[in-house]
Amino acid sequence: MSNLTLAGLSDRVGQELGVSEWVTIDQPCIDTFASCTGDRQWIHIDVERAKRESPFRGPIAHGYLTLAMVAPLAMQVGVIPKDAAAGLNYGIDKVRFLAPVPAGARVRLRVVISGVEPREKGQVVMKTLNTMEVEGSEKPALIAETLALLIPASGANRP
Repeated sequence: MSNLTLAGLSDRVGQELGVSEWVTIDQPCIDTFASCTGDRQWIHIDVERAKRESPFRGPIAHGYLTLAMVAPLAMQVGVIPKDAAAGLNYGIDKVRFLAPVPAGARVRLRVVISGVEPREKGQVVMKTLNTMEVEGSEKPALIAETLALLIPASGANRP
């Protein structure tokens, strides 16, 4: 976990906050995502066909599955300041899917604080640059600029 605080956010702009642990994106994970979203494209879930016909020689994770991994891996890094009551997804400014994540590959997330915008009641919108690395690949799976609305613990119960 980081020693990040709301008051110290501005001083951290441009700095790397940290790197998550490696996480395996295996076929059961991909299949579960397909089931939850209804995105059952063969390149993700038909292992035998993907081995035969895919340019990647096997199934790959959904791009949106890798994007969905940004939030939990950023939490692991410690993206929410210790004096915040909550950090809420506020949006995504830009996402680029740069390389496939083959089933069974390991990924990790590198997080850089790229901007801080103060709001009312001590709230802050924090922008982070998130790079999802794939073990053994020179290209990242994705780069995403995400926004989080940070709510201070002192103001969490205010209307």
